[in-house]
Amino acid sequence: MPPGGLGILSKQRKVTYIQGRAAFENSTTLQVTKADGSTQSLSFDRIILATGSRPAIVPTLNLDTPRMMDSTGALNLEDIPGTLLVVGGGYIGLELGSVYAALGARVTVVEMLPGLLPGADRDLVLPLHKRLEKLFESILLNTTVAAVKDEGNGIRAMLKAQDGSTQEKIFDRVLVSVGRKPNSEIPGLEKTQVKVGSKGFIEVTHQLQTADPAIYAIGDVVGEPMLAHKAMHEGRTAVEAIAGHKVAFEPAAIPAVVFTDPEVAWCGLTETQAQKENIDVKVAKFPWAASGRAVTIDRPEGMTKLLIDPETERVLGVGIVGAGAGEMIAEGALAIEMAALAHDVAHTIHPHPTLSETVMESAEVFFGTSTDIYRPKRG
Repeated sequence: MPPGGLGILSKQRKVTYIQGRAAFENSTTLQVTKADGSTQSLSFDRIILATGSRPAIVPTLNLDTPRMMDSTGALNLEDIPGTLLVVGGGYIGLELGSVYAALGARVTVVEMLPGLLPGADRDLVLPLHKRLEKLFESILLNTTVAAVKDEGNGIRAMLKAQDGSTQEKIFDRVLVSVGRKPNSEIPGLEKTQVKVGSKGFIEVTHQLQTADPAIYAIGDVVGEPMLAHKAMHEGRTAVEAIAGHKVAFEPAAIPAVVFTDPEVAWCGLTETQAQKENIDVKVAKFPWAASGRAVTIDRPEGMTKLLIDPETERVLGVGIVGAGAGEMIAEGALAIEMAALAHDVAHTIHPHPTLSETVMESAEVFFGTSTDIYRPKRG
């Protein structure tokens, strides 16, 4: 059985747990090879694939040494390196880099693009960037790792900036966090009708059914965003579809949270996306410096914003940066999922003094009625 609480939950639900490596024999049969070498044939009417993803590998950074780590290996904290190079300024690199820095490592982050957290709105990233500049030894943007070499006592890395300049440094450990790849190379999958797209994701319908009627798939293996809460909801949808219910996985908003300090969270439409797709939106921001609660906990660097349709006044997106942003973003997801208007958010009484009322205050900023900041609505 699975360890701990999962084992208990599986037993309570009369789930049969088999550990081994599976291969498709056909669309309704698996062969499972167990650790002792024995095999077992399993027949089924329906199957759900939830094989997840794995850290992406950069061929030029693929050294066979424990000093090179991926996001999985970085969680096995045998010791704290004196110096750590993090390759990739996405959420995984920043989360793990923050942990190591807090434990005493001198962390250098290298990101090939001009900003951290590519894809996230710049105004949400800025407060985090400023704080990380104090926490990390250095943040190198527009920079790549051209080469690495194991020198026994450390990894020598050649860092190449966009302007062509280079520098070499030796690090105790290197963490490569440049994304993840779906685990869609399932043995025997070619014996089924399942189709895999050009990026390696298994193709599914809104009911999470593959091109093979007997096979469903959920989670990282079917596409972005690669988030556990998205996979859980896909799993429920797939099971309900198999049970014959009329369902579809068509969320209006999937919240994303970067668990750094401060946290960054968003859901629905982002400003970056709106600009790219020429979507007309009004942005209402409430700075946490005007929040009594943020000031009392000494975290005034935060900010909450709403993206609002100027015609319908419907809330299209929510972004939050600050302490506990991940705990607050669910309200934004609910507002978007229920097609709430800015008036709905503004007229919902929030407890005072809390950080959550910055969501309400953002809606009031849109109408020019915020109590805590004077910003009359124009036009």
